[in-house]
Amino acid sequence: MGPDPWLFEKKAIEKGFSKIAGIDEAGRGPLAGPVVSAAVVLPSSFQVPGISDSKKLTPKKRDYLYEKIYELAVSIGIGIVDPTEIDRINILQASLMAMAMAAENLVPQPDCLLIDGIFTVSSALPQEPIPKGDGLSISIAAASIVAKVTRDRLMEKYHQYYPQFGFSRHKGYPTKAHKAAIRKYGCCPIHRHSFKGVREYL
Repeated sequence: MGPDPWLFEKKAIEKGFSKIAGIDEAGRGPLAGPVVSAAVVLPSSFQVPGISDSKKLTPKKRDYLYEKIYELAVSIGIGIVDPTEIDRINILQASLMAMAMAAENLVPQPDCLLIDGIFTVSSALPQEPIPKGDGLSISIAAASIVAKVTRDRLMEKYHQYYPQFGFSRHKGYPTKAHKAAIRKYGCCPIHRHSFKGVREYL
C-alpha cells in the first residue's frame, strides 16, 4: 500500500462523494470455479492495520481481515459469475459483470466506485478505474480480501463434491496436480470449458 492508503477515497470526498466503494475480483486465472467480486464501503473511522492486496497476505491473515472488514464496513456486496457464463461471454466480461453485480448488491448504495484495473463496469454510478488499485486504495484492498476469501471458501465446498481434483488446495488454479487430475479424471461441472488447460481434455 502506498504512503496514503486513503488517497483515492479522499480525492472522491473532495469531489463531493460520501459513500465510496472499492471493487475487486478473484478468480480470473483458474481452470475451474466461478469468478467472484466484492464491493466494500469502509467508514472513515476504519483503522485496521494490515489491509493490503490479498495476494500478498497469508490465508490466516486474510481470514482475520475478512472478519474485521465484515464487522466494520458500512456495506459489502458480492457478485458471482459461474463457469457456464464465463464460457459463454469470456472471463474479462464475466469479471466485469461480477463487479457490476457486487456494486448493485451494496446496501446502502454507494455514490462512487473505485475499481481495480483499467476497465469501468456497467453502472450508472460515477466510477474510476485504478490500475493495481488493490495496492493503492484501502477500499479496493478490502474488496480484494473479501473476494478472495469468499471464492476460496466456495472452492473448499466444491472440494467436497469433487475431491479427486484437490480444489481445497489449489482453488482451481492451473497447478501441476490440478492438470494431472484433469488428465486422469476428465472435467467436472465446474471446469471452464473455454480455457486452454481444460479444452484439450474435453
